[in-house]
Amino acid sequence: MKGMGNMGNMMKQMQKMQKKMMQAQDELHEMVFEASAGGGMVTIKANGKKEITDVEIKEEVVDPDDIDMLQDLILAATNDVLKQIDDKTNETMGQFTKGLNMPGMF
Repeated sequence: MKGMGNMGNMMKQMQKMQKKMMQAQDELHEMVFEASAGGGMVTIKANGKKEITDVEIKEEVVDPDDIDMLQDLILAATNDVLKQIDDKTNETMGQFTKGLNMPGMF
């Protein structure tokens, strides 16, 4: 029955790790990420849940004759902020999967 003690200990450690993972994920969700494009002409803010929380467009970049440029700036800033969130998520949550071969986990 010695193996059962090890199994119980392992389960406790897994529960502890799960609690830490949930706490880290909650902290990520509360973080605010910001990216801009066009030298600050367009700024996008998002939280760690990948929800866009703010879009700021400087008046001088709004040109009815060049909507394509504005769209490109919005796309660039949005993609940048989403990449920041992915990078931070991988960095933060990756500490829990180090050494584990779990493809697609984070």
